[in-house]
Amino acid sequence: MAGVVQSANFSDFKCEIPELSGDNYKVWKERILLHLGWMDIDYAIRKDEPAAITAASTPDEVDLYEKWERSNRLSVMFIKTKISAGIRGSVEQHENVKNLIAAIDEQFVSSDKARASTLIIKFSNMKLTEVRGVRDHIMRMRDIAAQLKSLEVTMSDSFLVHYILCTLPHQYGPFKISYNTHKDKWSINELLTMCVQEEERLMMEEGEKVNLTVQGKKKKGSAKDKGNIPPQPIIKKESKCFFCKRKGQERYSIYICLL
Repeated sequence: MAGVVQSANFSDFKCEIPELSGDNYKVWKERILLHLGWMDIDYAIRKDEPAAITAASTPDEVDLYEKWERSNRLSVMFIKTKISAGIRGSVEQHENVKNLIAAIDEQFVSSDKARASTLIIKFSNMKLTEVRGVRDHIMRMRDIAAQLKSLEVTMSDSFLVHYILCTLPHQYGPFKISYNTHKDKWSINELLTMCVQEEERLMMEEGEKVNLTVQGKKKKGSAKDKGNIPPQPIIKKESKCFFCKRKGQERYSIYICLL
């Protein structure tokens, strides 16, 4: 029927939640909260625990507490099923979903710091050693910068552009000078485009140098060319006697002439 809005079916929602193992906390938490919200049981995460039910509680207060209690209970159960056994022991005692999430957050603060340090070292050691592969090199550096940003270690686009240029090999020297003397600043996307164009130019230039070298060697003459030279006639020298000058005599003929 036109105009009727059907409710979303949770079975149609597909977003795999990885088991919390230590190095995937950011992704794990995002997907946990997404699933709890989609199942409409995240009320206890968004609201504080209401006053406990007493004999003087009104029906509205009773309904509110039961709503929170159901949300809290199901959320805690769901979260604990998505935690690895090695981590679950340290958070098993929490039965309030807010306290449970806070405990997990606190446990992984040190992990985030260690990961940030590892990424910074990896980022600072990245160098492109040849002309080829500039696109992949820049994309890897952008990915690490994005990971650091998620860990609250940010760097400006201007710094990232300058740093990436410093990691390029010496063949890109004129290209770097051109950027430094240019008035306009490039974005990361503009840098990527310009570097790819410069890579193509350098590759063509290297190909031309190879062709010139090969052609120069051919002009000097190869062993194959030398084989085409016609053979020279062998000039046979006739021996003569040193005294009588008669031909055909060897050195020992000197004795004969003297006889």
